[in-house]
Parts: sequence; C-alpha cells; structure tokens
Amino acid sequence: QVTLTESGGGLVQAGDSLRLSCAASGLSRYAMAWFRQTPGQEREFVAVLSKSGGTTDYADSVKGRFSISRDYTQNKNTVYLQMNNLKPEDTAKYFCAADIGYRFTQTMTSRRGDQYDAWGQGTQVTVSS
Repeated sequence: QVTLTESGGGLVQAGDSLRLSCAASGLSRYAMAWFRQTPGQEREFVAVLSKSGGTTDYADSVKGRFSISRDYTQNKNTVYLQMNNLKPEDTAKYFCAADIGYRFTQTMTSRRGDQYDAWGQGTQVTVSS
C-alpha cells in the first residue's frame, strides 16, 4: 500500500507563488501527477512527471507558470509542484496521484485520472484577487 501525503497549500494573493509537496511512502518510483478540483466541478489535470523523470506534461492553463519536479535524494520520494504567478482561477484542492500499478512505461504520462491508482487527500490552495 502506497500512501501519498500532500502539503504546502494555503491562502495567497494573485501573483504569489506556492510550492506543493507530495511525499510517497517507500522508495519505488512511479509516474506521478497533480490534479485539482473545485466544488461541483470535475477533477482537472494539472501536471505529470514520468517514472523516469524525463517527460513532463502540463495543462494549457498552467503551462509556463507551474513546474513539476521530484526529489529522490537522501531517501526522499517527493514530487513538487512549483506554482508561480498564481491566479484566482487556480483556487482549488490539489491532489497528487501515482501510477503504482506500473501501467506506464518509463517515459509515459497521462492526463486521465483513471490511469492512476493511488491518491492523496489533497491540499487546499486559495488565491485571492
């Protein structure tokens, strides 16, 4: 069983930055993604990093402002989402997800939430105008 724990959310002003973290239990590597959801809306893809770490993909709405990365040093297994120039429309609960079922190849990514087996509890990001 893999546990994903998000952190780093908060209340910020438009134009500010935040860095979200998603710590995975264990040291296995997976393709990992970030999604977000607002009440009454469908879950929305944000960004994904392949298992190898060499491939990324971003939603058009965040491209150029958000960056996904990972840290495997010193026994860490953490994926980050650096969010710059935040906008009120970025307000949502952000979830990280992992392909623990190893559907993906080393370089494969997916924007589909149903391709991911493990999900965190989410962290709230609120951007005021």
